[in-house]
Amino acid sequence: MNLAMAGKTWVASALVLFAIAGVAGTPEVVQLSPDTYMISKADHGGIFGGGLPKLKAAVIKQANEFAAAQGKIAVPLGSSERPMGNGPAQWATYEYQFRVVDKNDPEARRTSLSPVPNNVIKVEVPPPQPAPAPAVAPKETERVDDLYSKLIKLDDLRARGLITDAEFQAEKRKLLEK
Repeated sequence: MNLAMAGKTWVASALVLFAIAGVAGTPEVVQLSPDTYMISKADHGGIFGGGLPKLKAAVIKQANEFAAAQGKIAVPLGSSERPMGNGPAQWATYEYQFRVVDKNDPEARRTSLSPVPNNVIKVEVPPPQPAPAPAVAPKETERVDDLYSKLIKLDDLRARGLITDAEFQAEKRKLLEK
């Protein structure tokens, strides 16, 4: 065998091993509570692996087989995923959480998967603003303005010495009593 042929055979063997490594090895089922489990798996095959859809299918199939081995069914609780990145060792990953319940359990009828959010958006609501003061009727506003201008005129007369302090107080009292 020449070197060129040996090199091609080696590369082909390496590619096959990488592809097998991506799907080889069954992830362990981890018990989270008496009836709740999780399976987490990464596709180490990179571009030679099956990608995220194949990874999800394999993990969910494993969860269903795990439940069936116990004579029960798997009810999905949540999942999280990360697609393959562009750099080295950025494998696609998938985590699946499920409950194992009897086939006639009411929970078995409601089988919906709720994704676990990667980002949580926090909405801050500003504190409630105090209610605006009730609007004063136009006639009331005019009366206040008129009273204010009359008091200013009276004070101006007192400041110029045209009326005494006693006269100012007496006129002010009359205006405020109206």
